[in-house]
Amino acid sequence: MTEILFYHLQRQPLERVLPVLLDKTLERGWRAVVQAASEERVEALSSALWTWREEAFLPHGTRQDGHAALQPVWLTDTVETPNDATVRFLVDGATIDDYTGLERIVVMFDGNDADAVQQAREQWKAVAESGLDATYWQQDDNGKWQKKA
Repeated sequence: MTEILFYHLQRQPLERVLPVLLDKTLERGWRAVVQAASEERVEALSSALWTWREEAFLPHGTRQDGHAALQPVWLTDTVETPNDATVRFLVDGATIDDYTGLERIVVMFDGNDADAVQQAREQWKAVAESGLDATYWQQDDNGKWQKKA
């Protein structure tokens, strides 16, 4: 069954949290897709992943890079999964309807944006109504992720 995790971002922006979660995903031997709301956002996230740490980068690609099947992390603004990923990160309000073939979906939303919070609530409700399990994560004062629900 697909595991769905909601990450409520308040203390750090997506550009700082996403690379850490993607790094952990790759450490587990999983492949990932990051689905954003626009092609411009995809390119901005791609740039952030190349420079997130001085000593390392996250291997990834976009439509502009090509070779999708070879990419451990694929960034897109569509529901495509050309790299056979089993983990999908939904950012900037991106959504999907079909969870088939996915082990994990990570919904990341900006807790400082009222519209993003409302959309995440609606997504949470839809997940609950579908009978899928979901967990809700929020950072504590020290920046550590705590499971809240």
